[in-house]
Amino acid sequence: MSDYQTIGVIGAGAWGTALAQTAAKAGRDVLLWSFEQDVADAINTKRQNTVFLPEVTLEPSIEAVTAISDLDACEAVLAVAPAQHLRRVLETFAPYARDGLPLVLCAKGIEQSSLSLMTDVLGETIPRAIPAVLSGPSFAIDTAQGLPTAVTLACADETVGNDLIAALGTSRFRPYLVTDLVGAEIGGAVKNVLAIACGISEGKGLGKSAHAALISRGFAEMTRLGVAMGARRETLAGLCGLGDLVLTCSSPQSRNMSCGLALGRGVSLDDILASRRAVTEGVASAPAVVALAKRHGVEMPICEAVDDILAGRTGVDDAIEALLSRPFTLETA
Repeated sequence: MSDYQTIGVIGAGAWGTALAQTAAKAGRDVLLWSFEQDVADAINTKRQNTVFLPEVTLEPSIEAVTAISDLDACEAVLAVAPAQHLRRVLETFAPYARDGLPLVLCAKGIEQSSLSLMTDVLGETIPRAIPAVLSGPSFAIDTAQGLPTAVTLACADETVGNDLIAALGTSRFRPYLVTDLVGAEIGGAVKNVLAIACGISEGKGLGKSAHAALISRGFAEMTRLGVAMGARRETLAGLCGLGDLVLTCSSPQSRNMSCGLALGRGVSLDDILASRRAVTEGVASAPAVVALAKRHGVEMPICEAVDDILAGRTGVDDAIEALLSRPFTLETA
């Protein structure tokens, strides 16, 4: 039995709401912080997140709040704010976070302005918290509806990690513990960029062989960067790396893949983003991933091509031709 009975969730988007639902189904009392008043009101009165996850009826033990100070008594907190907004949100929450609070980072990305991982952002904003990372192949709607889902929970403190798994895990939501936080973070950030590449390939009609090649070669890029930053290969070969990569690169349900799909069909990035309320993390993470790769001397041609397309430095067709014209080399190089 976990000691963490009251769980706070920061961020009432689709994934935050899905994790709140999962924690409630695991028998926890959940406080879900929403930036939007209308979202909080709908959750409390209609038992639905009518904006971000309208298909699911939410458990009665979920209470939505709009004052982040209300999470001060929570025994563990999940931070599900988008990566580029996480620092500001954690700074706001910092005065209310107790010493030794387990804080689970659920955003997948790299901070553009600083090239910081989310654990670095947490260390700078709430250094007294115990960091953990939740990542893996998990669509919000599947998780919220109780469809079988397996994820990685990374925590250097194995006792805290196991307590978090006991608090959140169910027969349908299965976290697997690792102690490699860097691996869990790199897998989650890089796979979003690669999913845009796979979407572009699909949108251009390049076929399933090209799709498989992009996943395989993209996984090699992810692994090179992760290992250069201190991650373990076996972490990246698990749920938070290869598993999440396969899911995100294989379904238009992914915001990142669907973004690439539209780019491949000739839609402008501005028009794609203007049509969405939810964040497409790979767009913001692409330049940060490429910058980190250069800092560590790692070659990531697929991610570089995506970044060039998103920044308008090259067109889709030219980027594809450049990748296909690269010199032949050893597969393990």
